[in-house]
Amino acid sequence: MNEKEKLELIVKTLDSKRGEDIQALKISDLTILADYFVIVNGTSNTHSRTLADEVEFQLSQKGIEPLRRESDTGNTWIILDYGDIIVHVFYKETRSFYKLEGLWADGEQIDISGYLTKE
Repeated sequence: MNEKEKLELIVKTLDSKRGEDIQALKISDLTILADYFVIVNGTSNTHSRTLADEVEFQLSQKGIEPLRRESDTGNTWIILDYGDIIVHVFYKETRSFYKLEGLWADGEQIDISGYLTKE
């Protein structure tokens, strides 16, 4: 599975579980941390954990395991590190506090509208 296919699967998985305000940033020109950040928020701590768990499950079905999973004890933020793509799952208020999109504003916003279901 290449990077684009992985990115599409992650976004579609988050969308299927009703993740809010899904953003994908290409950061490969800015850092060696990863090529992409995917940022999403859940409506509660439980929802945030469900989003992260489902991404991990769907990718594991394709034989892809995270290099690392980090979270705080309250599941207000969860990070899934897949090497080339890092998924940031936040509780809404925590996302507002960290403002990753602002910190990585020089990254290229990826158009993911084709991956999202229309409501």
